[in-house]
Amino acid sequence: MPTRPYDLPGLLLTAVLWLPLTVRRRWPGACLAVIATAFAIRELAGYPATFASVGLYVALYGVGAHGAWRDRGAGTAGAHGDGDHGDGDDGKGIRGGDVRGEDARSEGARGQGAPPVVGVGVGVVVASVLYVLFAIGLHGRGSPQGISDFVLIYAVLACCWAGGRAVRSWRAAEEGRRRAGAEAAMARERARIARELHDVVTHHVTAMVVQADAAQFVLADAPDRVATGLEAISDSGRRALTDLQHLLGVLNASGAGREGDRAPAPSPGTLGELVAHTRAAGQPVRLTEHGERRPMPSAVELAAYRVVQEALTNALKHAPGHPTHVQVRYGHEEIEVEVTTEPAPARGAVPAPRRAPVRGGGHGLVGLRERVGVFGGELRAGAAADGGFAVLARIPAGGGA
Repeated sequence: MPTRPYDLPGLLLTAVLWLPLTVRRRWPGACLAVIATAFAIRELAGYPATFASVGLYVALYGVGAHGAWRDRGAGTAGAHGDGDHGDGDDGKGIRGGDVRGEDARSEGARGQGAPPVVGVGVGVVVASVLYVLFAIGLHGRGSPQGISDFVLIYAVLACCWAGGRAVRSWRAAEEGRRRAGAEAAMARERARIARELHDVVTHHVTAMVVQADAAQFVLADAPDRVATGLEAISDSGRRALTDLQHLLGVLNASGAGREGDRAPAPSPGTLGELVAHTRAAGQPVRLTEHGERRPMPSAVELAAYRVVQEALTNALKHAPGHPTHVQVRYGHEEIEVEVTTEPAPARGAVPAPRRAPVRGGGHGLVGLRERVGVFGGELRAGAAADGGFAVLARIPAGGGA
């Protein structure tokens, strides 16, 4: 086959073998079509072989890695994503601050998924036919390459495309795993926030409802006691606002570094205030602490506090006026909390009015079990032998995450 010396058209064809690679991620099919056409013309024209043909291998890899044609949504996501990483980059790191960005990347991942088998088959057949025609053309112009040489070149081209396909499949699977992990993390966070809101709001609102019912109950017989009830309702509201502000401060990422601006988290050390507040709502409660209180992780102390809070809330809702005993036992490696409610109301206590029952969502004890289980602890709740109700929780100081 005669060799043609380099001239201006030859230089232009060589440039065309490389320049389209700049858009191989956004328009991989068009990039391959242009480069393959330039490569075929250049070879058939008899220009000397150079490393410029490597551009054809890169373009084939790009089609395998990004797909021959990408839909509008995938192309947009790919245009942004591909600017951040190369062909072999796994694109680690999920930016959780921009919901629209996450959606775009999810759409891009779906656009980079495996195309239909029929489409791949048609593409392979068309490419193979074109390659055979190209080989016949070269052979007709006196190319020294034999059938084995053309088969070897075809195998190399196929390996380039297959390598891109493997990277594409791996990238899609990795994105699926990251997305599943992010969704699981968001679900856990939603559950945690729901537990906190339940524990904070339910207790105070229940106390306010009980106090309001009690105020209506004594309005006719002892109007002078109504002021005390209203004061207790106001105090419950203020406590609810304080706890909600603390919760919002914890959830607010922008305030994460300003610990001094927040109220301290509830802990066993503040159980006295919780018991006094519940007692003011009309529930006879006493608190007993055993052992020496030792510093423990704040999450463990918060879990113990929430167990007592939920148990007292249930006592207010389901057994108003019944004597309730809170016991806290401090161990070397765990803290144990027990709340028992007796079956009979305290002698001389003014019974709470039996109006419409205060209903809950049924998630309190379930949430407590999840909270305690995080630390490898256990929680038991049920009817006691004397007909009352008991809640017992053991929380290891160093368990969980």
